[in-house]
Amino acid sequence: MEEKKYKIGYTTGVFDMFHIGHLAILKRAKERCDYLIVGVSSDELVESYKHKQPIVPLEDRMEIVEAIRYVDQVVVQDSMDKFDAWEKYHYDVLFHGDDWKKTAMYDEIEEKLNAVGVDVVFLPHTPGISTTILTEVIKRKKA
Repeated sequence: MEEKKYKIGYTTGVFDMFHIGHLAILKRAKERCDYLIVGVSSDELVESYKHKQPIVPLEDRMEIVEAIRYVDQVVVQDSMDKFDAWEKYHYDVLFHGDDWKKTAMYDEIEEKLNAVGVDVVFLPHTPGISTTILTEVIKRKKA
């Protein structure tokens, strides 16, 4: 069965200490849409829900993401409200890592977006890699 192709896709992330998992999500998302908008989480937003500051400043993270050939547009994500983002960018599909699938937050997001004809597609999370894992490896090497 062929995967549905969308016109405008939207995905978000912190993209701190950019790694192969980040690249995989962006590549898979772009394979499913003609135009990919990527929201990069502001430092303040990250602080509000992760209770820590990103290692790489927002402007640098945005520049890195913007340089990726799969990305058509980079915007600041200053709210976790994906419906608000839909009102701004009018995307057809929201892509997210499947590590968030079936969480209360994403069940609600999915319901609100489906009501306006927007699909939510969960893409496979890359096992064994994350910014948290990279940070722990760096800490161990310094010790």
